[in-house]
Amino acid sequence: MTSSGIQPRQDGSAALRLLRDGELTLEGRLVEASNATLRGVLTLDGVSAHCVYKPVRGERPLWDFPDGTLAGREVAAYLVSRATGWDLIPPTVLREGPFGPGSCQLWIDEPADAEPLVGFVPADAVPPRWFPIAAARDDDGTPYALAHADDPRLARLAVLDAVINNADRKGGHVLVGPEDRIYGVDHGVSFHVEEKLRTVLWGWAGRQLPPDAMEVLDVLAAQVTGALGEELAEHLTISEIAELTSRIDRLRDGGRFPLPPEEWPAIPWPPI
Repeated sequence: MTSSGIQPRQDGSAALRLLRDGELTLEGRLVEASNATLRGVLTLDGVSAHCVYKPVRGERPLWDFPDGTLAGREVAAYLVSRATGWDLIPPTVLREGPFGPGSCQLWIDEPADAEPLVGFVPADAVPPRWFPIAAARDDDGTPYALAHADDPRLARLAVLDAVINNADRKGGHVLVGPEDRIYGVDHGVSFHVEEKLRTVLWGWAGRQLPPDAMEVLDVLAAQVTGALGEELAEHLTISEIAELTSRIDRLRDGGRFPLPPEEWPAIPWPPI
């Protein structure tokens, strides 16, 4: 469970209400984040939960994304995740906070004994059923491999990233939550109209999509022209939604995981 006892999947409605209407008290800043990222506590009707609050005013300007849009993209990514039924992104809303409007996402506590699914491993000891993605060396010249598990939960996340055109799927953005569920976080640089997919989850590149992924793409194709599209229009431009539709169609037509790009870096930096 999360710190509040609210479970993102089973209690999605309760979590969203708490995120939207709860009193937000800040505890501190996550200093490793590139944009202002604050941990807080939400309280409503005697229920409390930790959250991540990212105020729009704390977003660093980017050359390729319009200023002040990252928080809305975080919410849009959650809406698409929710529509898939996979619930890979914690409940996320846009709301007012101590530093103005921003995204507010339910905090996911990782169990102390959770096994990481992505990371650097000795090059000669890549675990069974793991995909090596890139070669690396430490300061002493010892060879390592950036690798990730051949895990169907990660494969679903890779599909979602391809759909939303996620430009920053780092290993540290993959959380192993309660009940062995996985969650992806940090989706502010998604939904660009140009192809910008950057991820550490390239292990299935070019392989056939699993049947459940094809079914989900069919669901998304139908919903993005209806209720989902209307929700996304509050956070994305018409062009971005149109390109989202095109990406879904290309994935459905091809039936395969995308290949790494040749025109831009395929892996974000830092990768973890």
